[in-house]
Amino acid sequence: MAAAAGTPIDLYYWPTPNGWKISIMLEETGLPYTVHAVNIGKGEQFKPEFLAISPNNRMPAIVDPDGPGGQPISVFESGAILQYLGRKTGRFYPADERQRVAVEEWLFWQVGGLGPMAGQAHHFRIYAPEKTPYAIARYTNEVNRLYGVMNTRLADHDYLAGDYSIADMACIGWVRGWERQGQVMDDFPHLKRWFEAVMARPAVQRGVAVMAEVRAQNDLSKDKDAQAVLFGQRAR
Repeated sequence: MAAAAGTPIDLYYWPTPNGWKISIMLEETGLPYTVHAVNIGKGEQFKPEFLAISPNNRMPAIVDPDGPGGQPISVFESGAILQYLGRKTGRFYPADERQRVAVEEWLFWQVGGLGPMAGQAHHFRIYAPEKTPYAIARYTNEVNRLYGVMNTRLADHDYLAGDYSIADMACIGWVRGWERQGQVMDDFPHLKRWFEAVMARPAVQRGVAVMAEVRAQNDLSKDKDAQAVLFGQRAR
């Protein structure tokens, strides 16, 4: 984890594309943080103490002991956390209004589009107990369309919002799963260039490495009990 002065931020986390957004941002900014594992396959996201800071029973969430006015603050929803940390540090989330709007467009595009559609593609291609051709085609094709949107944007921009920003951090974890989503990266040369550039950043590599060994040991595609927790909306 990044070493820096100050009281560590508490990161409630599991190694998923949404979790990586925040571990990457914390590594990029050098803010100190402490990881609290929220094992989503065991239903730890339903514990009352976690729901107190993340009422939607989803990770990631953070608690910053040094929040506004020097008082603690909890933040849930990955996009909101990225914005908060960007404002806190003054990095990767520009103050200039036109530049900030560009970042927010692509951040919200990920939150409302790329993440949900890629997540559904993962679900129906890998986790669904019954293979449903319509659903597989529907979400695989939508992810393909969204990759095309990125590819077009990146044809004349180094990064999604111009300069490297929280928008890129939000998207990179989802694009890492391109094979699981039924995509061919070589079909999107500009996206591939961006993907390789972002993944080459040391802070991104450190961010996605957080609890990587735990992810490898917890293959949810083979754990039916964990799937029941994830998709049945209940604690174990």
